[in-house]
Amino acid sequence: MKKIYTKASLISALHDIREMGWIESRRHGNAGGVGNTLEDLLGIEENNLPIPNASEWELKCQRSNTSSLTTLMHMEPSPRTLSLVSSLLLPKYGWSHQQSGLKHPQGEMSFRATINALGRTDRGFGIKVNHVERRIEVSFDSGAIHSRHKEWVDTINERIGLQELNPQPYWGFDDLFHKAGTKLNNCFYIRADVQKIDGQEYYSYREIFMLKGFSQKKFIAAIEAGKLLIDFDARTGHNHGTKFRLVQDCMPEIYDSVDQL
Repeated sequence: MKKIYTKASLISALHDIREMGWIESRRHGNAGGVGNTLEDLLGIEENNLPIPNASEWELKCQRSNTSSLTTLMHMEPSPRTLSLVSSLLLPKYGWSHQQSGLKHPQGEMSFRATINALGRTDRGFGIKVNHVERRIEVSFDSGAIHSRHKEWVDTINERIGLQELNPQPYWGFDDLFHKAGTKLNNCFYIRADVQKIDGQEYYSYREIFMLKGFSQKKFIAAIEAGKLLIDFDARTGHNHGTKFRLVQDCMPEIYDSVDQL
């Protein structure tokens, strides 16, 4: 039978897990073992926090002292009917996949980029926060491209030209808030210390936060501050999805109420 929690019983269970100290990973060789092990200890399914009448609660777990990003959600840019990742970014701005002719067919193209609002990638892609139109825009500036990509720039010029993206992929503030607010309105956020012994990982779930009231204003501010990034991962014939990802330790910054338990 599936385990059911109240908020109070979940907090109690998390306290008990913290008191256990170092816990051997239940998912050997799994990069997401820190979260999966916590779910196993709680007896819950992956990405499914069973609190009746409180479906707005999410469980997020992250390693302490790591440069890895926390994935908040997947969301394709608007206008979504145009599928701009697969119809514009990949065919017009993509580059040869490193496994082209090996793992993937010859001619396989790739568009993998993690972009932010503070700077541009070495291929000229970045984020613009447009407060007038109330949207987050993907931007391209050929002047920011590193010289080592000259051959790629020449192909871009032939394919579509070196001007700003047109149409410009974007996410409306309200669409983002609806998507993120529905999924992340309230969150139990746990940070775990990690150590390796004889090649095996152990976790100590040291810090537990109860985050309430996802804030649109703080979410947009995190994007402007370069703390929230957008991650594209598409190749010919398959889009792995566009992710909104948060830098280490910044999860509490996008909520109105933060309680450390």
